[in-house]
Amino acid sequence: MEVQGTVRESEPQEFALPVDSEHKATELRLFSMAPPHMRAFHLSWFSFFSCFLSSFAAPPLLPIIRDNLNLTATDIGNAGIASVSGAVFARIAMGSACDLFGPRLASASLILLTAPAVYFTSIASSPVSFLLVRFFTGFSLSTFVSTQFWMSSMFSSPVVGTANGVAAGWGNLGGGATQLIMPLVFAIIRDIGAIKFTAWRISFFIPALIQTLSAFAILIFGQDLPDGNFARLQKSGEKQKDEFSRVFYHGVTNYRGWILALTYGYCFGVELTVDNIIAEYFYDRFNLKLHTAGIIAASFGLANIIARPAGGWISDIMAKRFGMRGRLWALWLVQTLGGVFCVILGQMGSLTASIIVMIIFSVFVQAACGLTFGVVPFVSRRSLGVISGMTGGGGNVGAVLTQLIFFKGSKYSKETGITLMGVMILCCTLPIMLIYFPQWGGMFCGTSENKIATEEDYYLSEWDSKEKEKGLHQSSLKFADNSRSERGRSKVNSSTMPPSENSPTHV
Repeated sequence: MEVQGTVRESEPQEFALPVDSEHKATELRLFSMAPPHMRAFHLSWFSFFSCFLSSFAAPPLLPIIRDNLNLTATDIGNAGIASVSGAVFARIAMGSACDLFGPRLASASLILLTAPAVYFTSIASSPVSFLLVRFFTGFSLSTFVSTQFWMSSMFSSPVVGTANGVAAGWGNLGGGATQLIMPLVFAIIRDIGAIKFTAWRISFFIPALIQTLSAFAILIFGQDLPDGNFARLQKSGEKQKDEFSRVFYHGVTNYRGWILALTYGYCFGVELTVDNIIAEYFYDRFNLKLHTAGIIAASFGLANIIARPAGGWISDIMAKRFGMRGRLWALWLVQTLGGVFCVILGQMGSLTASIIVMIIFSVFVQAACGLTFGVVPFVSRRSLGVISGMTGGGGNVGAVLTQLIFFKGSKYSKETGITLMGVMILCCTLPIMLIYFPQWGGMFCGTSENKIATEEDYYLSEWDSKEKEKGLHQSSLKFADNSRSERGRSKVNSSTMPPSENSPTHV
């Protein structure tokens, strides 16, 4: 233990924030820009914010765009589906790219590749071209995966849920901000003298420019890991270059990742769906003005400034007391309540009641997103990016399926679709009960008394004997040691189990 104490006493001199043995920050200081931890935090959330801003810039202007391009209800539904379907496989690819090349290059590259689609929205002239630009713009939502990977690489177990929740929540805030920004930008350009069918086109240059600038900021100021960028660390030998096939295999064969992907499909996937339909829903159902409908719709997305970070914070608080089992229980309870309020929202017939229930619903569904990524960092150490990508992609799959089933065409009214969407949330949240970690337990049962499993047993199982001989497993050893807090306060305090002989405390 003396070696560990010596290391931790010297680390505050190297970093502005206190760190663990992996040099991950053990605190989150929101008003700091200290490199590398807090600088990465602010770059990640703002770049994701800019991508959300671009991807959902069209919905608040749909009443104008649909008149200009002669869009039918089916055209609008297809475009909404296209905007979130593109990121399904892109998110899985982004996870693998983060594992292999680092979140800095992965996110900046995708942002720059998708920015032209935002600019090209201004020249859309038909339902097909409008669908295509929304499809390619939607790829940028995959930066969510790099955001979560980056935070999980920079922040330690006690605060990783909060860091993931705040970064993603502030990024998702773009979905609400665009409901306010785009009608305002459109109004200003129109008042300057442009006709309305020209004004909406010019408006898209604003989110496109913001998105482009965020990518350059990441490249100039960002850093992959606390100790440096992937390329430099691999060149110096401080970080081993992993094999894609092994990283991918250990990700897709971990059943916990698939359950979290399903769960995320009906919290974040629902959020994406509501971002696409809510302004038009209030505009048509209650005969509101475009700007008024936009303000109401914005309140749904703007809840992310508090709700998703709160979900991450609750996950960390529950873990301190009850361990991983606390994280799982909190996720199931909050998302189930989100489903209940979604069902109620579809039954509301008055404007005031609908707004109140929508806000309550938004808080629960977005908090569930934060709670999900309080669990994700612990599913796999070696395949963190793949698991993050699978979970994030699940969110987009949920959005695509929900819009295809309930909000495409005129089969269901939007209020009926919202009610049925709530029922789907309730059903797809149940599999959380099946998640079990041998070293921590699950919702209804703890660890097996007949076979004591350790964190080292779980995370080192991703490495074979030859890889261990080469020392490739050292990062997993450090992570295993730092994740002992997931046993919960009582087990950590009472445990007499010695650390593995290969743990960092004995190196």
